[in-house]
Amino acid sequence: MTRPPMADLERIYRSLRLIRRAEEEVARVYPSDKIKSPVHLSIGQESIAVGVCDALRHDDIVSGTYRGHAAYLAKGAPLDRMMAELYGKDTGCARGKGGSMHLVDMAQGVLGASAVVGTTIPLAAGFALALKREGKGRVAVSFFGDGATEEGVFAESLNFAALHRLPLLFVCENNGYAIHEPTAKRWATNRLVERAASYGMPAEAVNDGDVLALRALVIRLVEGMRAGTGPAFVEAKTYRWREHVGPNEDFEAGYRGRRDLEAWQATDQVVRIGGMIAPARRAAIDAAIETEIAAALQFAENSPVPDPAQLTTDTYA
Repeated sequence: MTRPPMADLERIYRSLRLIRRAEEEVARVYPSDKIKSPVHLSIGQESIAVGVCDALRHDDIVSGTYRGHAAYLAKGAPLDRMMAELYGKDTGCARGKGGSMHLVDMAQGVLGASAVVGTTIPLAAGFALALKREGKGRVAVSFFGDGATEEGVFAESLNFAALHRLPLLFVCENNGYAIHEPTAKRWATNRLVERAASYGMPAEAVNDGDVLALRALVIRLVEGMRAGTGPAFVEAKTYRWREHVGPNEDFEAGYRGRRDLEAWQATDQVVRIGGMIAPARRAAIDAAIETEIAAALQFAENSPVPDPAQLTTDTYA
């Protein structure tokens, strides 16, 4: 695989590093109770969101999950509004009403996330149908975990997207666990890609978290989708470094071991891509990220809480 130009590598590294450091700061602040929302951290899984979103256009749409900080930031949505949302402030991306699990920014193409497993998959399919009818070559991406593939809407959405040749990329972030239950105890086979391919769509896997390989794959798949080939499916193997929900580790809980973590840490894409950039340039990028994170936290701290009168606004009924 040809290495991308340095400008691309720097952009990819910045996105990876921003997500990693932002979430580490979320984990640091969380015990203070300033953050008013449960948090599902993407630490260790950043390469999926970055590899996919860096292959997209600004006007493409992504649909995330409750573990959605990475997709939100990788698509270019503002960190300060994400932090304010976690703090429950009126300046948050959902006016402080949604919290960590309901990030949204349509100006950057971030379709609202949901706390309910699998529910954003059919929403992405519906949006992809609208994009097809719009006829401007835009695509939608649906991110979901391996646990969501066991929901009925997963099979229904694959079938609907294939039947109507929708410009929809299905991306399974397979970290091996549905909360604490490993795939070996849930799946009769590991042939997820084969299942998706049975609907007549391209289906491929990236098994090692390689952000550049994933990016190259998505560029190729999306190019076909823009030309009208219909949906595609990617299984991206990954591993979360922290507990299912919360800021801590959980390797003493008995359902997984630290050895698995160490294997993934050895191929950490933040470190790998950073190593491709000149030290002085990397240090400058890192310093800019720290400044951005500090400003975002200050923004969240100083922002007002929502007015009680806002409680019933933006509701369906």
